[in-house]
Amino acid sequence: MNPMKNLNHLTLVLGLVVATASSAEPQGTSEKIQAALDHERRSEQESARDRNRKPLETLKFFRLRDDMTVLEIMPGGGWYTHILGPVLAENGQLILAIGAERTGERVKDLPGFESTTVIPFDRSNFSRAPGNRMMDLPEFSLGLTKVDLALTFRNLHNFTPEGRQSINKAVFDSLKKGGYYGVVDHTRRHMQGHSTEVWRRMDPVLAIQEIQAIGFELVDHSTLHYRPDDELRYEVGRKSVTGNTDRFTLLFVKP
Repeated sequence: MNPMKNLNHLTLVLGLVVATASSAEPQGTSEKIQAALDHERRSEQESARDRNRKPLETLKFFRLRDDMTVLEIMPGGGWYTHILGPVLAENGQLILAIGAERTGERVKDLPGFESTTVIPFDRSNFSRAPGNRMMDLPEFSLGLTKVDLALTFRNLHNFTPEGRQSINKAVFDSLKKGGYYGVVDHTRRHMQGHSTEVWRRMDPVLAIQEIQAIGFELVDHSTLHYRPDDELRYEVGRKSVTGNTDRFTLLFVKP
């Protein structure tokens, strides 16, 4: 008997067993993200933004897994909600918070959002000083403690320093130890003064300082949304800028 022949045969059998087991594994997170992106539930307008927003690459950078409990802060029109909900529907949970009631109402009965819930938030908490477009928020709690990943996309610039502190603190308290906090926002030039042209932008150095001051540690940053032709001078809604703003992408961890 040739022992090498038997060894080669055993190796082949084991390889077939592993391949068969792998083919029977549940769909991976990246595949689920792509399936959500390709789903007919998304409008043409939503899909048209994929090239700019790079959701697959962004969510992979933020360490998203399909078995996580994910907190999305201020989901707006639900662009990312429509991706996150289906990815987490089977094995995880998506929690929407702060101004999320309308988005939650729109998706609550749709297939793929069975694990999506909304934390009610009293809108009277929002306040705005006369002549100031930025909103303020007092310190608050979301009543969560075991969240794996919190995300907010292009929102922090809308708030005063005190309001951002309240949001960042609420996120910190909601995360479990080792939980992640992913932030994307429009970039303002470092130390640039406030004006009507740049009020919807934020200094990434300031963002890092404020978030670390709460207790977070910076894990990584990404150039996924770096746009060298954005001069960082104009209002993000201008026709010459909209859809092509430079955005910082930061990932923090709760130690």
